[in-house]
Amino acid sequence: MYYYKPVGNFIKNIGLVEIIIIAGVLILLFGSKKIKELSRGLGESTKEAKKVKKEVEEAITETRGKSKNKEK
Repeated sequence: MYYYKPVGNFIKNIGLVEIIIIAGVLILLFGSKKIKELSRGLGESTKEAKKVKKEVEEAITETRGKSKNKEK
């Protein structure tokens, strides 16, 4: 009997050879200069997302501290 396997299992089983092939195809399609620009943009987006996450966590911690002080 055939069981449906989610895509997540496929991604977990990707090896080094497959990654090299995918990278090669991407370089052929977009060129190395465009890949560098895309990587830079992705890195900046990740950095900004981490910054926002940290600010939200600090705001939540600050709010919890204020509410505990009001209860006392």
